[in-house]
Amino acid sequence: MEKFLVEVSARHIHLTDEHLAVLFGEGYKLTPKKDLSQPGQYACEEKVTVKGPRGELKMSILGPTRSASQVEVSLTDARTLGVEALIRESGDVKGTNGVTLIGPNGQMELEEGVIAAKRHIHMTPSDAEKYGVKNGDIVSVRLDTKDRSTVFGDTVVRVSEKYALAMHIDTDEANAANVKGSCMGEIVK
Repeated sequence: MEKFLVEVSARHIHLTDEHLAVLFGEGYKLTPKKDLSQPGQYACEEKVTVKGPRGELKMSILGPTRSASQVEVSLTDARTLGVEALIRESGDVKGTNGVTLIGPNGQMELEEGVIAAKRHIHMTPSDAEKYGVKNGDIVSVRLDTKDRSTVFGDTVVRVSEKYALAMHIDTDEANAANVKGSCMGEIVK
């Protein structure tokens, strides 16, 4: 089967317009720094401090703003913060834990939104057809890396015309498989 890009998604935060205004000031606009592999998504110049009961971490903001604020961390990051991060698909924050967000213009309590993102593959409908999968399928993906080849199970397939073909894993998963930045993977059945 044809291989595809596997990228490491480091800790980051997504903000609503309302929360961006609290942290950076009314009418503030994010400053794009670098385009990401998913169309229309970008890393921003701005960072916020995320504070939990045990510790804090400085995190990059990804734009554009969203309908719900979300803090995506690895399970190791969650331990550093002292908060449990439930493993969820992006956007599924109901019933998750919260943290304090600190920006240059203010701070706020985020009541819920801390997740460890479930590993996933972004695909277009034509990609899904080519790989014989559909939106929501759970697959296993083999990564052949130096000295740490790994098969990741429980990988959700996400299909949309808005996506570009790429799998996302967090830093803990990347370290376990000796992935430095990105590598190639393939679905195994």
